[in-house]
Amino acid sequence: MRIPRHLAIIMDGNGRWAEQRGLPRIIGHQRGVETVQTIVEESCCLGIEYLTLYAFSSENWGRPRDEVNALMDLLGRYLKNELETMCRQGIRLNVIGENTRLPGGVRRILEDTIEETASNRRMVLTLALSYGARDEILRAAINLAGQVRDGRIALEEIDESAFGRRLDTGNLPDPDLLIRTSGEMRISNFLLWQLAYTELVFTDTLWPEFGTDQLHAALEEYGGRQRRFGLTPAQVEKKVRNSGEGRH
Repeated sequence: MRIPRHLAIIMDGNGRWAEQRGLPRIIGHQRGVETVQTIVEESCCLGIEYLTLYAFSSENWGRPRDEVNALMDLLGRYLKNELETMCRQGIRLNVIGENTRLPGGVRRILEDTIEETASNRRMVLTLALSYGARDEILRAAINLAGQVRDGRIALEEIDESAFGRRLDTGNLPDPDLLIRTSGEMRISNFLLWQLAYTELVFTDTLWPEFGTDQLHAALEEYGGRQRRFGLTPAQVEKKVRNSGEGRH
């Protein structure tokens, strides 16, 4: 099975899972946290180097206040409960998004967890919190514009690489594979710049029911694809052959 270096997941369907069972939506989110634990552990065991989870979008602030508060509480408890596991498994926590909007208590837990796991090297777990890709791109553009105005960078020096470094994900490779659960077939303002050549897999499975079998199925589908990056199939095959010859 070909393993992506960087896997990104839009975790969708917690609320619908609960509503289908006549349960409060928060129960679905609680079950979703259990799925996060399973998928993080399995991804680490599979050798995935970077795992990025869309945990809370900038648009999610518009949900009912009780639900938002419950989600923030779940986030804080997840981080506290998983710190020991992350350290034992060599997982480093990273966060992207407008995190100044998060409650102070949650921000402190995030900062502490990031500090405690900073030396871990086996896998980088990135949580997208209060994240929106359009906002991210706008902030990067404003940053570059300010640097040009102040004479710290010349206009001619701005290219894709320079812009990418100003994004929240500037220290991460672009995702190789994006999985979205729950049957929705859109990317919902997630990593718009970074997903330019990412393989997409959509599954009808709701996030609370997404387990290791479903993850492996998505990885098998990914492994069966040829990533061409604008080249022809023949060019890709030649490149692969040359790469293989160079390793021997």
